[in-house]
Amino acid sequence: MTRLQLAATAALGLVFAAPAFAEDSIFVPLFTYRTGAFGGSGVPSADGQKDYLTMLNARDGGVGGVKLTIEECEFGYDTKRGLECYDSIKTRSPVVVNPWSTGVALSIIPKASVDKIPVMTLAHGLSASARGDAFPWVFNPPATYWDGMTEILSHISGGKLDTLKGKKIGYLYLDAGFGKEPLPLLVALAKEFEFDTKLYPVALADMQNQGAKWLDIRRDKPDFLIVYGYGAMNPTAMKELAKSEFPPDHVISIWWLNESDMPADGLKGVKELMWHASGGDFPAYKDIQKFVIDKGQSQTAAGEMGQALYNTA
Repeated sequence: MTRLQLAATAALGLVFAAPAFAEDSIFVPLFTYRTGAFGGSGVPSADGQKDYLTMLNARDGGVGGVKLTIEECEFGYDTKRGLECYDSIKTRSPVVVNPWSTGVALSIIPKASVDKIPVMTLAHGLSASARGDAFPWVFNPPATYWDGMTEILSHISGGKLDTLKGKKIGYLYLDAGFGKEPLPLLVALAKEFEFDTKLYPVALADMQNQGAKWLDIRRDKPDFLIVYGYGAMNPTAMKELAKSEFPPDHVISIWWLNESDMPADGLKGVKELMWHASGGDFPAYKDIQKFVIDKGQSQTAAGEMGQALYNTA
């Protein structure tokens, strides 16, 4: 697998700080989903978040000498349970809430300005919240799903969207808040630049049963296939792609495709839009190894550090 790295950063931090006394701590809740159909994506993301914050405590004594209080709230990627996590922590002055779920993000964004709790939706959530004047309590660096769709189409077209005229673009997506988020933009761009779209929504219940969708893809023969998948949808999609006659080098995924989602023999040519660097050869990771993993303070499995979803944290 190769990756289209249109924007790479080795590390991304966002700190909302207030004056603190020595006895204070900074409360950082982690909304995680290590179980269920989305656990395959949730585990490496949760491990990356927790390892980094734990390393800051061990190496630096926290942030600015103030220890971080790190607590996970497991919600199984279920929006209702995610909102229960939010309600359970909102009175404890969390420094920031990062839901790692578009469904949860869409539900708590209206609450942010009322509760005065910063909401960070790293490359997920509501794309329109990039308008800071309209959503002053929401932060979604460094890219939105609208950005992702635009960049993918720009790559396909060689930077000239008008060359897509008459082309057929397939869109295989999770039929939930995440996958639906870029649909209005895709429809608008298709109309403006006169290309055809073929939509392949994958219901939550069918993430591991995509055979019918791939029959449709084989029938329609789109020129390119864009994939917005997550959780169990991704490894299933890659297995179906390996069995299909669709050319892998005409498939581009949004940034949630993990190395573990790929078949053992790989799929040469599949591209993934990224907003951060890949691999584990960074000073911060050496410190995570030294201060966290080697000390037995991590749940990270061997080989997981440096994978795409671990690095998103």
